[in-house]
Amino acid sequence: MAKITREEILKLAKASRIHIHEHEIEELIEQLKAVLDYAECVSKIADDAQIASAKNINVFRPDAAIASNSGPILAQAPHAEDNFFVVLPILDK
Repeated sequence: MAKITREEILKLAKASRIHIHEHEIEELIEQLKAVLDYAECVSKIADDAQIASAKNINVFRPDAAIASNSGPILAQAPHAEDNFFVVLPILDK
């Protein structure tokens, strides 16, 4: 059984930028407990079932690496280096 505290509800509300009235907190705690308990049950059932995933399986052809000339595509890129596209970093170090 999941344990949700009043402080966690307030942190979630702040992170979500929503206003929660004091009288709503207990009801939200019960609702989130129910959701998390249900997710835990589903997770246990999925673990027990051991169903093989069909994700990322190509039934039309075998996976094979194919050599290609990337020159024409890289020539259209604003920046390229050593057969790769050069892009601006999106994450800080």
